[in-house]
Amino acid sequence: MKKLKERWGIDSNFQIIIIFIVFSITGSAALFVGKPILAYFNLARENFQDNFLGGFMYYSLRILIIFPIYQILLVLIGFIFGQFKFFWNFEKKMLSRLGLGFLFNNEH
Repeated sequence: MKKLKERWGIDSNFQIIIIFIVFSITGSAALFVGKPILAYFNLARENFQDNFLGGFMYYSLRILIIFPIYQILLVLIGFIFGQFKFFWNFEKKMLSRLGLGFLFNNEH
């Protein structure tokens, strides 16, 4: 745990527990919130071919829709649990690695 605390720049084991709780709640909440959105766009597994390509298309679209929901919920739930700074920095670092760092570039 010591290495994890150093890597994440946190001080206490309690904070690690809170961060893990936020991650777990966010994962479940993203799927819960994503379900009606997928239904709205009529993206049910039954609407895709029953083969590899159909499954690949369905799960790819599902991930593309749920991913941004997860990112937003992670920051919001982190804020509720008093860990906004950690999760905001986490988001910036992750999105930068995905090539979306320009969203946070403060230089003009």
